[in-house]
Amino acid sequence: MIVLINPNSTDAMTIAMVRTALEAGVKLTGWTSLDGPAAIQGPEDGAACISPLLALVSKASEVGAKAIIIGCFDDTGLDAARDIASCPVIGICQAAYHMAVLSGPRFSVVTTLAVSVPVLETNIHAYGFTTQLACVRASGVPVLDLETDPAGTAPAVIGEIKRAVIEDKVNTVVLGCASMVHIPAFFGETGTVRLIDGVTSAAQFAQFLAK
Repeated sequence: MIVLINPNSTDAMTIAMVRTALEAGVKLTGWTSLDGPAAIQGPEDGAACISPLLALVSKASEVGAKAIIIGCFDDTGLDAARDIASCPVIGICQAAYHMAVLSGPRFSVVTTLAVSVPVLETNIHAYGFTTQLACVRASGVPVLDLETDPAGTAPAVIGEIKRAVIEDKVNTVVLGCASMVHIPAFFGETGTVRLIDGVTSAAQFAQFLAK
């Protein structure tokens, strides 16, 4: 059993991530942290979600999970979760960056608000991908807006992706939010541009590690 834990309390986001994993050929169970914040945008929200998240990580271990996915692009609580879990724990952010460096020499990240940029940059440096990073860009779209109005918010995200390709001179762009799983469908034919979704990446890694 693979368990995906959404550290925020927005159940619709959990459902979307589970559906995305299934479309990638990975069956998993989605849990929502009902005691977490509605969305995680910046370090304060990240700190608020850790305690209930870790309680769910412990529960997943107890029921025999073979792999656990933390469904937040900040990789919130990832190290602490690995310390207490009895199985591999995968962050969608770290998984996406590994996929990105396998896809091309350099990549950019398009995320939600500017408050999230320093967190993502810190993680990239910690994971050892500094030399492959071109830029972390904010689209200006809040997390919950991505969830409640996917069609209306897609143009802003797609516009930032296209600017990244031109200005950063990259062909690989990482979607820097769990609520961006719908963006590839709105983007359409990407040509030589590779869009890396962290949920899909983490699900595929989890399937491998669970074996």
